[in-house]
Amino acid sequence: QVRLVESGGGLVQAGGSLRLSCAASGRTASDYTMGWFRQAPGKEREFVALISATSGATYYADSVKGRFTISKDNRKNTAYLQMNSLKPGDTAVYYCAASVYIRPTMLRQYSYWGQGTQVTVSS
Repeated sequence: QVRLVESGGGLVQAGGSLRLSCAASGRTASDYTMGWFRQAPGKEREFVALISATSGATYYADSVKGRFTISKDNRKNTAYLQMNSLKPGDTAVYYCAASVYIRPTMLRQYSYWGQGTQVTVSS
């Protein structure tokens, strides 16, 4: 069993930055591929980024490529999502999740989910 707790969300102006954190407990974060998803009001939850458990390789949705950076600190069992050049379209609840797959981009490939953290970008 893995418990994930996100933090770091908030209100920011367009062009600003936020860093989200995802603290894992129960099992070490290094055992899982960690992913970030987001869900805007009235929309489906969508993939944002992932970092591989073994190689540390990263993969991003086209909409955030070049602006967001995913990373993890295995000593702290924590994954991060650094978000720069934020746009109003980035407004959503952001969720972290853990998967045993190598490059999972679909919701059903993730076994564990956090409760989400709200990110609001004002124009």
